[in-house]
Amino acid sequence: MTPLTEQELHQLAMNIVGKEMEELGFEFISINSKPKKNPQFVALKDKTLHFVVVRAISYPANPVEYDQVFMNKLKDHGIKFKARTYYAGVGLANSKNYEIPVHHEEDYTINFAGLIEIK
Repeated sequence: MTPLTEQELHQLAMNIVGKEMEELGFEFISINSKPKKNPQFVALKDKTLHFVVVRAISYPANPVEYDQVFMNKLKDHGIKFKARTYYAGVGLANSKNYEIPVHHEEDYTINFAGLIEIK
């Protein structure tokens, strides 16, 4: 069995967040699927610009906890563009055993609390 790479985990998280944003009525302006290029999503909703940082988080780390210093820097950057800034941590775990990596051939569990606005 082959574990998912960091890029594949990130892409999975991007798909989960992107689908949620579509359902919430966001219009995508740009999408950057590289894990270290931020924000991953720049989108419009209600004529307001939104920056969204996506992170794939492996068990046992908590997907709602984020690097506050980094996110505040990105929020300050967003303010220059009159954008609201969000963090989207997607917890991913192997559904058979949380202690082993997510594999291509096995089901996985998602822990996603939605977009967290950085205030």
